[in-house]
Parts: sequence; C-alpha cells; structure tokens
Amino acid sequence: MNTTKKNNTTKIAIIGAGFGGIAMAIRLQQQGITDFIILEKSNDFGGTWRENQYPGAACDVQSHMYSLSYAPKADWSKRYAEAPEIFAYIQQLVKEFNVPAFTRLNTEVKAAHYDEKRCRWALTLNEDEQLEAQYVIFASGPLHVPQIPKISGIEKFKGKVFHSSQWDHSYNLTGKNVTSIGTGGSECYSVHSRNRSTMQTALCNAAHCSLGDST
Repeated sequence: MNTTKKNNTTKIAIIGAGFGGIAMAIRLQQQGITDFIILEKSNDFGGTWRENQYPGAACDVQSHMYSLSYAPKADWSKRYAEAPEIFAYIQQLVKEFNVPAFTRLNTEVKAAHYDEKRCRWALTLNEDEQLEAQYVIFASGPLHVPQIPKISGIEKFKGKVFHSSQWDHSYNLTGKNVTSIGTGGSECYSVHSRNRSTMQTALCNAAHCSLGDST
C-alpha cells in the first residue's frame, strides 16, 4: 500500500525509508520543506532494522548514541539495543513526525538519470512509471542486498542454507551442527545467540579475529 498520492514531479526525492531517509524527511519538515517524497521498495519503514531479524541482531554502537539528537530515547533497555527495540524506535519516529504522508511504499527506483541541461533527475519506478525531481537523496544504504559468497558445490549440500538477513525462523537449529561464514557484525551477534542451542558452531573467516563481550 502506498501512503501518499502519486505525482510525476517533486522537488526532492529520497530513495530509501531506513534511518537515513526517515531522518532526512524529519529535517526537511523542520525546515519548512514539504515538497519531497520518500521512495521505498519494501512494504514498511526501517531499512536494515526491518530486514535483519536474525537471532541476536543488535546495534554495535551504544544505544543512546544510536538515536536522533532531536528525538532522543531515554529508556533503552540495554547498552547495545537489540533489533526489535531499534525497529520499534524507528516506527515511533515515523508516527511522531508524520513520515507516511510523504512516503510511497512498494515503490522501487529502477534507474536514475540526470539531465544536465534541465538540471533535473529522471527516475524510473515500478512498471516504468516516471518521476522528475530537482534533487535526489540516495539513502538506500549498502546493506539491502545480501552478500552471498560463491561456494563451489553448494548446490549439492543437503542441509539448510540461508543468509543472516534472510533468516528462516521456521527452521529449528537446536542440536544441529552449524557452519557460519564471515565475522561481520551480523555473524558475531548471531553466533553468540546460537551457541546456546546448537550442538556445535564452526566460524569461518579469511583472517584472524577475536570476539569480545558486548554486554
């Protein structure tokens, strides 16, 4: 469902309704600017914190630092907040600052071309719909496309395979032997969480690393 009416022109187009896009929408309103639109390919706000719901997903920045200066949250439950609490905070911001009124959900930007003569952007959306904007703010971030390694023979593996950002919550890992690839923030948090239920967890990484305590 789209939350704002379709229009083929806008002063400012914001691509992405994660933290960055939401923060920009709030700031624009505070500056008295209302001729803008957020274009979000998903059906909800939240970006990274909507997509990543793997066990143990949490912020690696202290919670009080991970909030907007003009909309602070004083009652974080943990020093490093977990994904559901961060997502709830984002939803609170969206409601408080009327962000849906300036947003089109389920709207993917397929192409963006800049016309130097007219000083305008031409955006191609779903079903080849065209949108013209004077300014475009790219707030899609780098984490919305999973980085899945190419492993020879993986198609022959008879077990379950999925990326942390596409976690299959219907699959029970209890008592299973699990191999995790990579030591990014996502994997480090999920490993700590899974170790309580899995029989054995093997962590694979290209270089030496150590995992500390984030509590």
